[in-house]
Amino acid sequence: MAAQCCCRKAPGAEAAPARPPPEPPPALDVASASSAQLFRLRHLQLGLELRPEARELAGCLVLELCALRPAPRALVLDAHPALRLHSVSFRRASATSESPCTFAFPAPGSGPPLPAFADAPGAESAGCPLAFRLDPFTDYGSSLTITLPPEVQAHQPFQVILRYTSTDAPAIWWLDPELTYGNAKPFVFTQGHSVCNRSFFPCFDTPAVKCTYSAVVKAPSGVQVLMSATQSAYVEEEGLYHFHMEHPVPAYLVALVAGDLKPADIGPRSRVWAEPCLLPTATSKLSGAVEQWLSAAERLYGPYMWGRYDIVFLPPSFPIVAMENPCLTFIISSILESDEFLVIDVIHEVAHSWFGNAVTNATWEEMWLSEGLATYAQRRITTETYGVNPSHLMNLFTYEKGYCFVYYLSQLCGDPQRFDDFLRAYVEKYKFTSVVAQDLLDSFLSFFPELKEQSVDCRAGLEFERWLNATGPPLAEPDLSQGSSLTRPVEALFQLWTAEPLEQAAASASAIDISKWRTFQTALFLDRLLDGSPLPQEVVMSLSKCYSSLLDSMNTEIRIRWLQIVVRNDYYPDLHRVRRFLENQMSRMYTIPLYEDLCTGALKSFALEVFYQTQGRLHPNLRRTIQQILSQGLGPSAEPSAEPSAEPSAELGGAEADTNPDSPALLLGDEAPSSTISLRDVNVSA
Repeated sequence: MAAQCCCRKAPGAEAAPARPPPEPPPALDVASASSAQLFRLRHLQLGLELRPEARELAGCLVLELCALRPAPRALVLDAHPALRLHSVSFRRASATSESPCTFAFPAPGSGPPLPAFADAPGAESAGCPLAFRLDPFTDYGSSLTITLPPEVQAHQPFQVILRYTSTDAPAIWWLDPELTYGNAKPFVFTQGHSVCNRSFFPCFDTPAVKCTYSAVVKAPSGVQVLMSATQSAYVEEEGLYHFHMEHPVPAYLVALVAGDLKPADIGPRSRVWAEPCLLPTATSKLSGAVEQWLSAAERLYGPYMWGRYDIVFLPPSFPIVAMENPCLTFIISSILESDEFLVIDVIHEVAHSWFGNAVTNATWEEMWLSEGLATYAQRRITTETYGVNPSHLMNLFTYEKGYCFVYYLSQLCGDPQRFDDFLRAYVEKYKFTSVVAQDLLDSFLSFFPELKEQSVDCRAGLEFERWLNATGPPLAEPDLSQGSSLTRPVEALFQLWTAEPLEQAAASASAIDISKWRTFQTALFLDRLLDGSPLPQEVVMSLSKCYSSLLDSMNTEIRIRWLQIVVRNDYYPDLHRVRRFLENQMSRMYTIPLYEDLCTGALKSFALEVFYQTQGRLHPNLRRTIQQILSQGLGPSAEPSAEPSAEPSAELGGAEADTNPDSPALLLGDEAPSSTISLRDVNVSA
């Protein structure tokens, strides 16, 4: 059945409107090489062809721009060595509207898609060729400098057309069928946060710049394509997917996923997408719940502005727990094992619809604005929905430092409902823009003038500036006493296991049945043991005897904690469980912590052995990261290769300890630590 393309249609000829007042330039972002401050990006259009057999994406990008200053000499975009530029060209654009284009997809091997514009038929659509060069920038990207023609004038729209192919890109995760649950079809997804999408398409890869976008995607037959867009359509006669995002978003929120995916409605404006074997579980766990959470969030922070809220469950190679791509949250399928973690993680992504997607941090130094506010909103939504907030039990979630500052602000005004009203006004004022911390704090003091009169921003020891820039733990922490009925037995059990004499304490501890506990309680107990490691060997032995088999049957979030305890305590009898876990886990958020722990202790040879046996099932991005971890302490040019030069020793006791704590593991999104750095000290490695 044919469907209308969802790309916007240009209106008829109209009188040119009065020129709007000049927009302020975007905030300077040190993670971007681009010249974003010199241009306004009106819209971007993508023509994409997925080529899974070659692990290649062929693309045509059309950028609609206005220069903010007269006669700019060059346009600089963020790019990546994984991009191979085939051509760059220039054409004038309509002054009154976007200039939608269609894309022609050549035969395989004939290059990237070709653009076609209704106002420039035939060869004119190609535009005038432009000179360009690609220069090194950082270890996560390059700068692409494009020489512009002299006729480019300030505030006059023009288009730059880039045709390219992308292979081995950090943002694009190609999975063979064997790495999916169904083992039936190839799978691909993109992960742009925080600075990866410059390897997906050349762009202003900074959260300070937002624009609308549209895309046309060609994929192999039988492969379902989804994007983070408000409108989508499949035109059967063309065999093409069409997408349009009507609200401005930063580059990192342009996301794509394609594979053997089937939908099921779970609410009036929500559906889940998953591989067929996972769809019944995903549907049963979320049916009706997402609408509850969206409605609660709307009561607190205003209307949901993205239309649909869909969720796609990704294979175990997905590198983080979840990603808040607008209209289409990406989430790792393993989270379905735990109802409690599923609820909290999805509510957190729902909260990002207001804090992060609608109002975005302008630089990655200000990422706490998105994560701290989303964590606060997540907990308010949970309380609004369930009355009791289970995530108050513990600091399981990242960016707690940002949350603590937001919670402190809420306590200053003395009433959670009044603070909700403030956040609602803040979203309304700044929606679809990017902000810095001062925007939030100025708005806060304006909304609560009585607090401004009291100079709460300058209170000794709690100065706002100190909150933002001081290292170490938060200056004030929230009251978690409401969860004390659940945390008290956890703390009591931990104290038993660290008491003497061990025999008596272990006997008392073993009488407590933790299988009746909630997931958060078990996770908190294991976190306490993990923080106390290394433990006396006799304690670890008794812990293993008491809990190992039980924990082995629990969800991934529990098992990873127990296995980290095993590794940090060099407890050899349970290493077979570590091996089995790494043989079956392909997500970096579960594999990287174990490899880091293995390589900072006496178990590096064990880590090498497991890696050599499992590397063929790992995504290339993850494989490279683990190789970097394993290479630490092995000497220069000693990075493990795809094939070992000699079989690693199975003599675990003969392994040399690697005491270098500086792991090269890459910090993506929810993996970044928060308790020992300042709010503005953020790692943006790709």
